[in-house]
Amino acid sequence: MTKIFLIRHGETEWNYNRRYQGHSDVALSEKGRYQAQQLKNRLAHEKIDVLYASDLGRAVETAKIIAQEKDKEVSLDCRFRECHFGDWEGMTFQEIEEAYPNEIKLWTTKPGQLLIPGGESFATLQKRAYKALLEVVKKHQGENIAIVAHGGTIRSLLCAILDLDLDRAWQFKQDNTALNIISFHGESAIIETVNDCTHLLARAFPNCENKVE
Repeated sequence: MTKIFLIRHGETEWNYNRRYQGHSDVALSEKGRYQAQQLKNRLAHEKIDVLYASDLGRAVETAKIIAQEKDKEVSLDCRFRECHFGDWEGMTFQEIEEAYPNEIKLWTTKPGQLLIPGGESFATLQKRAYKALLEVVKKHQGENIAIVAHGGTIRSLLCAILDLDLDRAWQFKQDNTALNIISFHGESAIIETVNDCTHLLARAFPNCENKVE
């Protein structure tokens, strides 16, 4: 069995302001670093053999915080990047609604059918990310693998694993530092956990000294 810990990065200021990031390299906020520390505590007793991350800073920083407990290097793979939001990058959701009313309606209802202006489609994202995931699983058979990626990337991967239409991607909630656990048994995959954020509950790790309100 090969186990994947598929993780969304910690919060950034752009996340907080509902600003589309995509391939823009935005750092974690103080709250995002706290979230990553809490996830590190959550994973302290889990055996993790290798760590991968998207090459964007918010994913790299999250992965490096997790790696502190594991004494592991983080391997970067740009195929785990977020969807390229093109002309939308740096814009808030409200600004996109005003400037691209037809496109944002399609994006929120049938995301698999939209080619984002100046960017890429969810199908392109899924193709590159799923190929990377399968390569990692094949390379590290029988190991436990942590991969830090992005909300859109993870949603597209869950759809691929379950053979679901990409238009159902928004049915998977993915909060910052959400933990998803997937086990691969040969060519079959079982999704064990989706959007686990129990590490962010104050009672989960009461000894943490870095709490941010």
